[in-house]
Amino acid sequence: MSEITVRRATAADSKRLTQLVRGSAAYRGPYAVMVDGYQVGGAYIEHHPVHVAVDAGGRVLGFYALLLDEAELDLAFVADTAQGLGIGRTLMAHMTGVARAAGLDAVRVVAHPPAEEFYLRTGARRTGTVAPAGRVHWERPELSYDLTDPAAATA
Repeated sequence: MSEITVRRATAADSKRLTQLVRGSAAYRGPYAVMVDGYQVGGAYIEHHPVHVAVDAGGRVLGFYALLLDEAELDLAFVADTAQGLGIGRTLMAHMTGVARAAGLDAVRVVAHPPAEEFYLRTGARRTGTVAPAGRVHWERPELSYDLTDPAAATA
């Protein structure tokens, strides 16, 4: 695996990030409704801290989007071909660093059910459950990264 760099996303990354979301194997079957027609727009990228993990060749391997006003992780995706390589762990460690630097004490995550274990392994703790609403017909785990704990997202 080549060296991984995490950088701030730009509006020019919009198409690639949208493809990563829509093509994610984690959102096939009953979960497909979550990403059907989803767009990671340039204005969204410019307004929120969105960071991408790229390899030495500039290939996007994953990304996250943090909503500072809501203290919430809005999006986190790793390319199917890059699963299991530590990209997600790297992104969560970066995200918690950005959140701490912004003065946040915690970051909320409403997780895709199959991703809950990943968030727990990277330092989040379960805080509850979010009831089905809108196009989402299943309960989702609610988690939190405690940023007052220096070990959060480094587990």
